Amino acid sequence: MALQYFSRRTLLGMALSTGVVATRSHLAAQTPSNTKAAVNEPSVAYTKQSTVSLIHGETRRKNITDALVAIDEQIRPVLKTKKYVVIKPNLVSTVNPLAATNADALLGIMDYLAPRFKGPVIIAESSAGNSPEGFDNFKYQNVVKEFKTRNVSLLDLNQEGKYVLCPVLDADLHPTPVRLAARLVDPDAYIICSAMLKAHNVVVATLSVKNMALGAPLRSAPKEATRWNDKRKYHGGVRQTHFDIMLTAQRLAPHWGATVIDGFEGMG
Repeated sequence: MALQYFSRRTLLGMALSTGVVATRSHLAAQTPSNTKAAVNEPSVAYTKQSTVSLIHGETRRKNITDALVAIDEQIRPVLKTKKYVVIKPNLVSTVNPLAATNADALLGIMDYLAPRFKGPVIIAESSAGNSPEGFDNFKYQNVVKEFKTRNVSLLDLNQEGKYVLCPVLDADLHPTPVRLAARLVDPDAYIICSAMLKAHNVVVATLSVKNMALGAPLRSAPKEATRWNDKRKYHGGVRQTHFDIMLTAQRLAPHWGATVIDGFEGMG
């Protein structure tokens, strides 16, 4: 029989490896076979999936109307229980058209709503900049004019100033309250998110959750003497931002209605 020689280092390594294997085996023996690892348990239980319609066409306005018509049976029963509609556009920029909800997207939503809902419709935004400036630059007034008989209005949520508090974490991971626009948690409102498809340096892409969660925090109104901005509290680092978006989304989600993601043009 051939002899094998092991160095002291090799023997120590074998002993440690054996100890690790034995320890893991011992732990495995103590764990019931039907126990799931905690890491696989969702923090929030999801009881249903969203219904999605995807439309391809040459006209932005018609595409959006057709997409909503395709899921009409999901929208209309809830819409009938509401007193008014809030359309939440994305005006992260008030000067760059590719970074903002296009007026034709809003017109497409109104084309869907007009024959189905007779109550007021509010196009409401809490821009990091000046919301009324964005309304003017992107011609949102044209939506109001075209549907002037349908009680459509524009609202700067920062100017309205009504809010509910939501706890998030600041950059030092300390709990801190942020002011979320009260309109976006109003049980009387059917909320339609109108998002522009675009890349984002933290959340990869701006879709519905990003538009709602980071559009809801308020900032000081344009003529307010004291300057403040609760949106800044979300930008303390990638992980903190994602966690705070989750906390905000959990606060807003019970009041969400439908989302339009406009991919007619995108911004990288």
